[in-house]
Amino acid sequence: MTRAWGLSTMFLLCGALLAAGVFVRGTPVVAAVLLLAFVLLAGMHSPLVFPRSISAREAERRSAVDGRPIVFWRSGCKYCIRLRIRLGRDAGRLHWVDIWRDADGAAAVRAANDGNETVPTVVVAGRPHVSPDPRWVREQLSRSV
Repeated sequence: MTRAWGLSTMFLLCGALLAAGVFVRGTPVVAAVLLLAFVLLAGMHSPLVFPRSISAREAERRSAVDGRPIVFWRSGCKYCIRLRIRLGRDAGRLHWVDIWRDADGAAAVRAANDGNETVPTVVVAGRPHVSPDPRWVREQLSRSV
């Protein structure tokens, strides 16, 4: 759990320190803009941006029932963020597994990627697809039950 929030925490701390330094130098507007930028970066890299993460076993069970794809992801991954943003509202219909919170999910990703934890890995009908195009993922989602 700590690992998932690590990058967001780092962005908040660095942003606060940088904004404080700029504020002390007498430019409060620039300090506010910098702080806002770092807060946005922290939010984009936090688990809050993604739909609620579930365990790999629960995702497999749900996917077997409804046919929806499973997305293995981790916070701080720019490709995961890109996928999430480009999917928009459809992202909530997928089964999301945070590999930093779920050891089984991390193991599944390593098994699919020659021992590497390459994300996003999207599993459709039991077949893993590494960093697929968001349009393709949306098509797979529309084919599910």
